[in-house]
Order: sequence, then C-alpha cells, then structure tokens
Amino acid sequence: MAFDATFPHLITEQATKRPEAIAIRHKDLGIWQGWTWAQINAEIRYLACGLHAEGLARGMNLAIIGDNRPRLYWGIAAAQSLGAVPVPMYQDAITDEIEYVITNANITYAIVEDQEQVDKLNEIFTANEQLKRVYYDDPRGLKNYKDSFLLAYSQLRQIGKDYNSKNPTFFLEEINKGKSSDTSIILYTSGTTGKPKGVCLTHSAWIAAAKVDIKFDKLNSADSILSYLPMAWVGDHLFSYAQAIVAGFTVNCPESADTVMSDLREIGPTYYFAPPRVFEDMLTQVMIRMEDAGRLKRWLFHHGLNIAKKCGGRIMDGKSVPLIDRIQYLIFNIFIFRPLLNVLGLSRVRVAYTAGAAIGPDLFEFYRSIGVNLKQLYGQTETVAHVCKQSDGDVKNDSVGKVMEGVKIKIDESGEILVKSSSMLKEYYKRPDATKESLTTDGFFKTGDAGFIDANKHLKIIDRSKDIGRLTDGTMFAPQFIENKLKFFPFIKEAVCFGDQRSRVCSFINIDMEAVGNWAERKGLAYAGYIELTGKPEVYDLVHECIKKVNAELSRDKELANSKISRFLILHKELDPDDNELTRSRKVRRNFVAEKYGVLVEALFDGSKDCNITTAVKFEDGRTGNISANVILRTV
Repeated sequence: MAFDATFPHLITEQATKRPEAIAIRHKDLGIWQGWTWAQINAEIRYLACGLHAEGLARGMNLAIIGDNRPRLYWGIAAAQSLGAVPVPMYQDAITDEIEYVITNANITYAIVEDQEQVDKLNEIFTANEQLKRVYYDDPRGLKNYKDSFLLAYSQLRQIGKDYNSKNPTFFLEEINKGKSSDTSIILYTSGTTGKPKGVCLTHSAWIAAAKVDIKFDKLNSADSILSYLPMAWVGDHLFSYAQAIVAGFTVNCPESADTVMSDLREIGPTYYFAPPRVFEDMLTQVMIRMEDAGRLKRWLFHHGLNIAKKCGGRIMDGKSVPLIDRIQYLIFNIFIFRPLLNVLGLSRVRVAYTAGAAIGPDLFEFYRSIGVNLKQLYGQTETVAHVCKQSDGDVKNDSVGKVMEGVKIKIDESGEILVKSSSMLKEYYKRPDATKESLTTDGFFKTGDAGFIDANKHLKIIDRSKDIGRLTDGTMFAPQFIENKLKFFPFIKEAVCFGDQRSRVCSFINIDMEAVGNWAERKGLAYAGYIELTGKPEVYDLVHECIKKVNAELSRDKELANSKISRFLILHKELDPDDNELTRSRKVRRNFVAEKYGVLVEALFDGSKDCNITTAVKFEDGRTGNISANVILRTV
C-alpha cells in the first residue's frame, strides 16, 4: 500500500493483485451480476475520462444520488481519481433538500440513478444556473426526455472510452496527483437541529479507520457485505466503500429497497451492519409470525428463547455454561434458531454491528442469544463512525465498547464526550465558524453526546447532551433512554418523550402499522386506516401494557425511578422525514416535533382527556394537504 495512498490507488492495487476476484455484485431483473476488480478499475477509468472530457476538474464537486448501485460507487471513485470530490445525497430526499446541498456544495455535475432523481433535478435546473449536466444510470421512463443537460451514463462511458484510447496515460497521471490529505468525500450531517453541514473527510482519515477495523474484526477478501443503507450515510461509506476497498471483500447491492430481505437471504453475507431500526423490524416480523403460528410452535419458540437468553450469549463469548443448559441450547439451536437465522439471512454472519442510535438491551440480547455476533460501535460522521467498538468476548448491552486504537477520548466537566484521532473531519465545507466551534483548543471534536467511561474502560452513552434534562424534582430526564425501551416492543415504532423542567414525563407513541394491524385482525377489530386504528381503545390498552412494563423497569433504577411515563397519546400520523419530523437517517427532530405538536404536548401535561388537531402533511407525489383527528390522551 502506497504511503500517500488514495482510494483510486488502492483500487488499482486490488486490480493488479486480484484481477479476477469479484469486487461488487448487483441484482438486476432477478439475476445477480458481478464485476471483478479488473473490470471495475476499467469502468472507473472510462467514467473518470468521460467526466474530465465533460469538464469535471480537480477541486470541483460531483453529486451522487440514488440507491446503492455499482455505477454510483464507481462515480465516487471516478471523481476521486480526478481530484474532484463526490457528494452523495439521500435518495429519498425531497427537491428542496437536494437543492440546498447542490447550492451549498457548488455542484455543477451529478450522476443519478433513475427517472425519480432526474425529475427532482429537473425542477432545480431552471432555477440553478451552476448545475450544468446530469447523467442517469437507468434509462427507463426517460426515452422522451429531450433536455439538453441530460446524458445517459452509457453515453458518458463511451465518451470516456474514446478519450482514454487517445490519452492512455491520462488516468494514472491524474490518480498520481492525488494525496492522502485530499478531501475524498463530503457527507452532509442529518441536520437534527438546523441546516445540514458538509463534512469534509480525507482519504487518510477513512483508510486509517478501515485498516484498524479490518485488523480488529479479522476481515479479509473472503468476506462479503450487503450494501443497502443510504450511500450518503457515513456507515455505508465506511463499510461498503472504505473497508471493502482496503480489505478487498465483496460488496453486494440489492435489486431494490423492497427486495432487501430476500436478497439478504440469497447472498448470506459474512459481515452485516444495520441501525437498530432494521433489527427492530426484523424482530417485529419474527414476533408477528410467531403469533400466527400454532400453540405448540409458539410454546417451543418462547421456551427455547428463555433458554437462549439464559446461556446463548455466554456460549458465544466462550464462557462457562452448565452442561444441561448447553445441551438444551444445542437442541433448540438446531431446530429453531438456525432455521430462523436462515430465514432472516443471518446464518453466515460472522460479525454484525449496529450504530446510529442506542439499541434497547432486550433487542440486543435477543440477537446475541440466538447466535448472531451482534456488537455495537460508536462514532459520528465527523469521526468516520470510528471511535469505539465492542470486541469479541467483551460485549456489554449497555456500552458501546472500548476506545479504538489511535483514538483518544476525554469527558469534559459537563459530561460531553470529546474525541481526537487521525480519522476526523478536515473541516465543514464553507463553514470555518462551525469547524472552529466543533473543536476544542487542543483539537478534540465535541460529539454532543453525554457519557462516561466505566470501571472496565467501556464507554457508556447516556443521551445527547443537549437532550438530557431534569424534572422539577431534580430527577435526571434522559428521553432517548426511555424511548429505546419503548421501541423494543414490536407494536411501538417510534416514541418521543417530554419532561425537561416538568413535574412528570409524557410521551407521543407511533404504532407499528404492520404489527398492530396484524394484532387487530387476529382480535377481529375492523379499521379503515392508520388514524382509525390509532383511536381504538383496544390499541390504547395494548400500548398501555407496554408502557407499564417500561415503567416497572425504570422504577428499579434509582437515578430514573421518578422519570416513569405518567401520560401518553398515540399520534394520529407516522413521523415522516418528508414532513421534517425525522431526518433522512430517521432520527427524531425533537425540537421541531415539540413545536409542531405543541398543542398536544400541553394537553398531555394539563390533564386533558382528548385534543383536536389539524396537521399539514406532504404526500409521496409532492402534494400537500391536511389531516384532522381527535387524539385521545391517557393516564398510565
């Protein structure tokens, strides 16, 4: 590996050492297609030459928008080969969000997946003079589009192939101009408290983190991963780009968002990453199936699960377990857990991680107990998601592991976690003020998270430091901690708790439509839609029981005993990124929700039994409208 290596250097190196090994796959029209390292190196060469011929130059920024697709990953590498900077964006972002990034990042060229993304940029094009050209991968639906700024990816590739034949040394010459200290990518933050900021990260930051991670988890070229999370998210870029290129393992792109689970089963990756929400959804599906199963199967599953919770994690960690428990676990593993893991697509997973939000301890223990080597990691976009990890045999459900090699951590007087390493942001794009504000005088990054190092040197996260508050009696109020306990239940999809500077804690609940709908059908409850289902007394009873169980757990914690949930409501609509209630990475915009639904918040605290509300919503086709409901409020 070259001392001043960039990602294009490493791709070229892989293509030289392992030309016939499969680098990436994509399922298209039901068929998996693969490209070797030699083939993707050639594709990146043609694409880079084409972009250069079109006018993309060193220091310029290139937008990448779409689902995980080989050609979009190659677009990232092609831009880096020219010294330009790729800027991935969330594929489900609305036009206004995309326009903000395009304007802020001075985007002139964009590579997009399909007609949906072309239509968004079409709206922007007339009002944004800096945008010059949009290249599209999938031509379906675009046959009659005659806009001069549009060009098919296949045409761009041909332009590059022709340019390369006339200038055969150009590509390598451009790569060799690159330095590891160059900005390799700009990733925009989720913007939970304001406008997203562009985080500039260097090649060296990613490569240093990837090398440590690969050594830590013993990753190698024989591993494979399913890449289905947004390309604009730091986790995907670390796992599916940086680590994949450094280690040389295979990246697999699903056919669509709707086929992820079936594609996961087909590929059977050895390395898997998912935010807690995905693991929660998987568990919800399992529990729904169990409820529909016969009495004997239900009994066997729950009895086996009790055995697994007792000793499954200990067996995985190599700890001593009584012989009778080990034998029982082996039997249930053969007949229940292994088939279950096969259905989930996790039967070959050797290493699995979750991050992005705190995961409920019960959820975490469920997967480990049935044989998934699920671990937690901790990091931010600004630290390339590389701060702490849990190591094999040293996994705790209430921590995020120990500090990684080359990383320094300290806790300031307010409890905020500060981080310093070689894998940190270079700067915020065009925001020297924000860059300065995010760093201490001695170069530590302010994470915004509150936590502490325990006696075993594990980092424990309490909550976002700005979200931690106090009830009027002085009890600590950590909303995310309570919300994560609520979200363990398959019937609760999202929760938002309120209580800072209040005498008690109250909560909004979003039910999981599929799980509760399935439950309602078994109970013979008729409903016409989400709003009607949320107003059913029986559904309130169902959620009420979940909250009572959470309160029972909280009552056993001296610090949080007085922060039990006293009142709740089931929100009449699902929180939605399109309505600005969630970020694109599905984090709650807490302050926005509190302001938007202020009338409901106050009704919870003033003791009202119900409250009428009309809410503005944005539909999938871009139209806006209003929905009205009489929301029931209940005391626990």
